[in-house]
Amino acid sequence: MAVSASMVKELRERTGAGMMECKKALVEHGGDMDAAAEHLRKSGQAKADKKSGRVAADGKVVIKANGGSAVAVEINSETDFVAKDDNFLEFADAVADAALASGRTDVDSFASDTLADGRSVETARTELVAKVGENISVRRIARVENAGPIGHYTHGAKIGAIVALEGGDEALARDIAMHVAAINPAHIDESEVPAETLENERRILTEQAQESGKPAEIVAKMVDGRIAKFLKEITLVGQPFVKDPDVTVGKLLEGASASVVAFTRFEVGEGIEKKEENFADEVMKQVEEAKKKEAEAQS
Repeated sequence: MAVSASMVKELRERTGAGMMECKKALVEHGGDMDAAAEHLRKSGQAKADKKSGRVAADGKVVIKANGGSAVAVEINSETDFVAKDDNFLEFADAVADAALASGRTDVDSFASDTLADGRSVETARTELVAKVGENISVRRIARVENAGPIGHYTHGAKIGAIVALEGGDEALARDIAMHVAAINPAHIDESEVPAETLENERRILTEQAQESGKPAEIVAKMVDGRIAKFLKEITLVGQPFVKDPDVTVGKLLEGASASVVAFTRFEVGEGIEKKEENFADEVMKQVEEAKKKEAEAQS
C-alpha cells in the first residue's frame, strides 16, 4: 500500500513523532495506521528508557490551586531551551492539573494517573521525550490543604511557593508566599528548628568566639547573641519582610491577627548535581547527532 502525505501527517498528529519516523513506520507496517502508531509508541518508550539516566536539572515549577487545596509540581528537562518549548509547557500544565485533582504526592504512583486528554502521565512523558529528544521527569509534588487562606506565588518559571494561613486573607497569604519564594526560609519559627541544628550551630559559634580570648561569660553572651541572629535569619517570622524590610514577617502577621500554618517552596534543580560539559565538546556532540539523524532519514 502506498503511503500518502496525508497519512504521514495524520500519524504525526496522532503520535507527535517526526515526519520521517512516521513515514518509515507506515511503510514498515503496510500503511496500517494503528500498527504504525503502536510501533512509534514502543520506539518512544525505548528512547525514553535510554535517556532516563541523563541529568534533567532544568525545567519549570507549576502551581495550581482550587478552594482549600494547592499543589506545586516540579517538572524537569535537560535544557532551558526545552523548558520553554510549547510541548513541554503544555505537559507541565496538564501534569499540575492532574496532581491537583488526584491528591497524590508520590511521583511513582502518580505516573499511572490520567491526564485530561486520557493518556497516563507516564505515557505522555515518554511521548514527550521522543518528541523533544531530552530526558523529561516529574520530579516532585507538594500539596497544601487548609481551611483558611491559601496564597501562592511563582517567580518566573523556576521558583514557586505556597503559604497557608490561619487568619488573615488570600492577599496576605500571597504576599508571604512572595517572601518565601524570594528569601527561602528554612522554618516557620524557632519551634520548628531541630535541636541538632541548633546544637551544631552553637558549637561552631562557641569555637569561633573562644578564639577571641575573651572571658567565658563574655563568650557565652556573644554566642547567645549570634544564635538569636541565626534563628531570625532561618525562620520565616524572624526575617525582614521582603516588601517592607522595616517590618518582620512575624510583626506583619501579628498585625493581621494571622499565623502561618504551612509553607512549601520549590526551586528548579535544587539538590541536583548538573554535569558541567565542555562547550566545544557539546557542539561536536550535537553535530554528530545531526549527522546521524540525517543518515537515518536518507536510509
